Amino acid sequence: MKTEQLLSSLEVKHPGEKEYLQAVKEVLHNVEDVYNEHPEFEKAKIIERLVEPDRILTFRVPWVDDQGEVHVNIGYRVQFNNAIGPYKGGIRFHASVNLSILKFLGFEQVFKNALTSLPMGGAKGGSDFSTTGRSDGEVMRFCQSYMTELWRIIGPDTDVPAGDIGVGGREIGYMYGMYKKLAHEHTGTFTGKGLEYGGSILRPEATGFGGLYFVNQMLNNQGLDIKGKTVALSGFGNVAWGAALKATELGAKVVTISGPDGYIYDPEGIAGDKIGFMLQLRSSGQDIVAPYAEEYSSAVFYANKRPWEQKVDIALPCATQNELNDDDARLLISNNVLCVAELSNMGCTAEAVNLFIENKCLFAPGKAANAGGVATSGLEMTQNAMHIFWIPEEVDAQLQQIMNKIHAQCVQHGREGDYINYVKGANIAGFMKVAKAMIAQGVV
Repeated sequence: MKTEQLLSSLEVKHPGEKEYLQAVKEVLHNVEDVYNEHPEFEKAKIIERLVEPDRILTFRVPWVDDQGEVHVNIGYRVQFNNAIGPYKGGIRFHASVNLSILKFLGFEQVFKNALTSLPMGGAKGGSDFSTTGRSDGEVMRFCQSYMTELWRIIGPDTDVPAGDIGVGGREIGYMYGMYKKLAHEHTGTFTGKGLEYGGSILRPEATGFGGLYFVNQMLNNQGLDIKGKTVALSGFGNVAWGAALKATELGAKVVTISGPDGYIYDPEGIAGDKIGFMLQLRSSGQDIVAPYAEEYSSAVFYANKRPWEQKVDIALPCATQNELNDDDARLLISNNVLCVAELSNMGCTAEAVNLFIENKCLFAPGKAANAGGVATSGLEMTQNAMHIFWIPEEVDAQLQQIMNKIHAQCVQHGREGDYINYVKGANIAGFMKVAKAMIAQGVV
């Protein structure tokens, strides 16, 4: 594989798509050696086929606000690869959404889903619509308009969307309701549904839970214990909420959360009713964390800053892509951080990732560490297909088992002497499964 030549070609074909190109570059560099050991991959042009999505649907989404004014947003669905199962991936509603971001997310989803060992391909979708400040009626009308286009290309064995940034239980409900009306069927076409109509227990907190199970495995593999360790989280949505719950349960102390306005540092720990207050902040619609410091005297609010300047044992970006940069990485390394894991998708810049690996820091990429969310979505698909409902203990046990298997795959393929390169391990393990499936199915 001529990696640099292929990357140059992609930059020409897809100019300005920095997030997508960043994701592709990381995978290609990691899998190059193993790819070259398989001449059948080169003959079938596996990489050339894998880096381009199967199809992209782009459409306009007109909707009417509460004042009767008409708005038009752009809707997308990127179906990237379905070699190992139906397309699977979230829908993101946020003003920053563009094709580059959705292509990077869809590409990452292919390998993340492969790591779970569940039969799911990779996809992603969304719109540049923001739910912030919008009424329930406005959000409902937007979701219904979005679905009038999307419903034609999704289904329980075709493409199964889920939530993401800006898309929670409310939005899933509105979209699924419209899908059900248009398709005339009640199937497991969405995950993240309400418990009353086919959803799975533990789904909202699953990404955070799974991330902590993975981090615990990383530490145990080094003979370390998570108990007593301090944890910095970014964000304050479902991922950070789930991570705070599970970290506290495992005996660690969460000391930061963050929002667009800055971050909270609480040296006494964010536990108990403080974790519940995170949900209140999120549901307020203000998208800020400053009120936490007003509610709890133990906390300090740092405006327009990020939590990575605090000295902690474990750092977990939980908000969005490229939220932790090389300067942040240097701060964490100088403070002797033990472990960094992306609970957001591609939460660290490429420069930050390189610094962590160069300094032999325990570092886990999002496609491994945050796979708990999609893993539980896969379990929801299974429950829907079987028309059953599992209790929390059953879902949690399967989630732990899946995260432990992902960790084992990363260790198997990422060992470099005494160091485990989890980025390399995750990319090779995910790639090999998808590549072998593509070979078996011919050139399609």
